[in-house]
Amino acid sequence: MKSIVKTKTVTSDEAVKVIKSGDNVYIHGNCSFPTTLVESMCKRYNELDNVKLFQLLTFLDAPYVREEMIDHFRVVSLFTGGNVRKAVNEGNADFVPVFLSEIPILIEKKKIPIDVCLLHLSPPDEHGFCSFALSNDCAKTASENAQIIIAQINPNMPRVLGDNFININRIDYAVEIDEPIPEFSHSKNISPEETECYEKIGQHISGLITDGSTLQMGIGVIPDTVLKFLTDKKDLGIHTEMFSDNLINLIETGVINGEKKTLLPGKVVSSFMLGTKMCFDYMDNNPIFEFRPTKFVNDPFIISRNDNMVSINSALEVDLTGQVCADSIGVKNYSGFGGQLDFIRGATRSNNGKPIMAFTSTAKGGTLSRITPFLKQGAGVTTTRADVHFVITEYGIADLFGKSIRERVKSLINIAHPKFRDGLERYAFEVLKVR
Repeated sequence: MKSIVKTKTVTSDEAVKVIKSGDNVYIHGNCSFPTTLVESMCKRYNELDNVKLFQLLTFLDAPYVREEMIDHFRVVSLFTGGNVRKAVNEGNADFVPVFLSEIPILIEKKKIPIDVCLLHLSPPDEHGFCSFALSNDCAKTASENAQIIIAQINPNMPRVLGDNFININRIDYAVEIDEPIPEFSHSKNISPEETECYEKIGQHISGLITDGSTLQMGIGVIPDTVLKFLTDKKDLGIHTEMFSDNLINLIETGVINGEKKTLLPGKVVSSFMLGTKMCFDYMDNNPIFEFRPTKFVNDPFIISRNDNMVSINSALEVDLTGQVCADSIGVKNYSGFGGQLDFIRGATRSNNGKPIMAFTSTAKGGTLSRITPFLKQGAGVTTTRADVHFVITEYGIADLFGKSIRERVKSLINIAHPKFRDGLERYAFEVLKVR
């Protein structure tokens, strides 16, 4: 295989010369961001015009949104991270509201035609297969539909198993690098009061999780806190679009073993991960991990094949009828649809499934209530009120499924922060006519 790699090997600067004005370029995301290729591409910005860059979440520097490159590159964000948020909200980049499960459909149907795909892969094995490693998501689908594939080949990339490979023969240009993998740490300093708040939420959620459940959870303080309260559970499984380092301890202690899963038992099924070298090393050639594209992992019908499926998602705000906004703050784009509704609907269809929305009752240091009379003007509805079942804050659990507007309003006010309840009740009485 080394000889095949050598015939395709060029420098990064040479590889990106195939990108031409008017091209659509897909960029591998998350911890697999192809930094070397991106830097080489951006060095050519004065030679290029109207190049569209399609990406999901990236968290490293995005040089292509710098002011001098605005007229040359146009980012099309399928899920907005902090590095392109300003560009999106100033009109210098675009955002596409789309479910993570359906991005591959857009690519396959040429709604998003891909001319060049930039990847960051593991070296090929003895059979010529490189792993997409830490980020399969939509990158595998993009590569299968791209005209030209350019790949960074990095010996530090773990060989993550599953439907997570591309043969070296499919790659047009290989750029050999030897660099540490970008690590993602989401830890933040929180006060004792905040810690207590998150632990209450974690306890409420853990009370809904029974032995043998299969879990979907994202990244952040709430998922990490939930994991702390699952150490006494048995035979848990994982089917999730993504995870982080904190899952490993429960795998090591046997709490997560997937033995009771009804779909792909024994496997941690995922699409990408955000974490550190500790987790990268643990995943390397580890047969418990099964990475697949989001057109499989996030398909609600696939998700529903897991009995006792529990999805845990969050929100920026929820109105008194149960409408969820998780991707914008008013008219300003914050993130994206991601897989929230994919998993909510999958868990809803699961035998004994439980879709959960969990968040702290307040934001901005306690000055704003996340449970609001109505969503901010211009805010998007990420998850409809008909899809919402369990809503959890530190003040308890509201089960909205099948409830009337009057019942929903009362349930949500009961789990709002006490200092905002009087105002919510006045609005409910005067406007919604809830008695």
